[in-house]
Amino acid sequence: MANIVIIGTQWGDEGKGKIVDLLSEHADYVVRFQGGNNAGHTMVVEGEQIISHLVPSGILQGKTCFIGNGLVVDPEVLLKEIDYLTGKGIDVGPEKLKICEKAHVIMPYHKAIDHGREKLKGDKKIGTTGRGIGPCYEDKATRRGVRFVDLIAEEDFRERVGAVFAEKNFYLKEFLALDEIDAEEMMDQYQEMAARLAPYVTNVSVLIYEGILEGRQVLFEGAQGTHLDIDHGTYPYVTSSSTVSGNACCGAGVGPMEITGVLGIVKAYTTRVGAGPFPTELFDDIGDRIQKKGSEFGATTGRKRRCGWLDMVILRNSVRLNSLTGLAITKLDVLGGLEWLNICTGYEYQGKALNNFPASLKVLAACNPIYETLPGWSEDISGIRDFNDLPQHTRNYLKRIEELAGTTIEIVSVGPGRHETMILKNHFVEA
Repeated sequence: MANIVIIGTQWGDEGKGKIVDLLSEHADYVVRFQGGNNAGHTMVVEGEQIISHLVPSGILQGKTCFIGNGLVVDPEVLLKEIDYLTGKGIDVGPEKLKICEKAHVIMPYHKAIDHGREKLKGDKKIGTTGRGIGPCYEDKATRRGVRFVDLIAEEDFRERVGAVFAEKNFYLKEFLALDEIDAEEMMDQYQEMAARLAPYVTNVSVLIYEGILEGRQVLFEGAQGTHLDIDHGTYPYVTSSSTVSGNACCGAGVGPMEITGVLGIVKAYTTRVGAGPFPTELFDDIGDRIQKKGSEFGATTGRKRRCGWLDMVILRNSVRLNSLTGLAITKLDVLGGLEWLNICTGYEYQGKALNNFPASLKVLAACNPIYETLPGWSEDISGIRDFNDLPQHTRNYLKRIEELAGTTIEIVSVGPGRHETMILKNHFVEA
């Protein structure tokens, strides 16, 4: 039996959705454990692109999917996503999708505050998606949040919202200079959505535990990336939840001994959306080429992604923080046609070499990458399905990644489709 956590090792957008979709074939349960609809997973099935923001990618494989207690969920967005997937012939009924009763609910005032704060910051904005994720996590931390167990019990819901509503409207109007929200209209709207979602709401932690006791294999699906983690990322240019593997236990309600492996997803180069330091960012024709060939646009926001060389400092940081047992390399085909490739093996700061990721953004912004240059390859590798058929320079590049990361590559992706993948090791099959 295998219970595997899928983690992004960079700043998100590593291609976790495809890998989860691929491995879901061999899992019984797929569990999302943190974040909200600020995440976007893109899957390509039989040439059709499907994007999910809250529903775990395993739904495409017909697996039982869980939204864990660690999420913050916009019920309107979730219902639209359920309808969107249902319209594509995918079963997203209550037997296939379970929502934890302890997951927190994003309210309209959370989204209004999110937008208002970013506007107020001007050039110093964080670059949030404006989905209300941060403000909802704030209310969770200050014990003023609304959970799904409250949402589906009208009296409890009105009591919870009523306790904070005057303060929210005061903040919106007096500090952010925004319109107030009509309480009754909002609560009526949410009760309509609650009626639709009630059949999905359950104790996810218990169901997962019972499944593991019965021998079911579980895939835990992370969102964003390690370096957007609220504690370990490039703070304050981070998301509002913990994105590392340890949070799979907290955010899904399972004990750490139930986890048997952690697979880190790493793009063959590095990208970042939004603000924040990015030591290996490219501002030349190569960066533009990677951006265009890799179709680097955010699945959630549509924002153009910043592109740069592969950064082994942040990858080694991810190996340590997540206890990675293996790597999945994505978008390797995008690098095809480049005469040479750089890999950042460390940073130079004020004449000294840094091998570990600095906490200070001022230090990080002043770091210069130390590069190791390898030969590139001219061949189109998107049609290759056997690792040994890859060009020698491609295999050398992958071998060097393994050496510098200190862990092995288990999956190599050379295109967006399910079939455009080489699986070198599959814990679910070998368990």
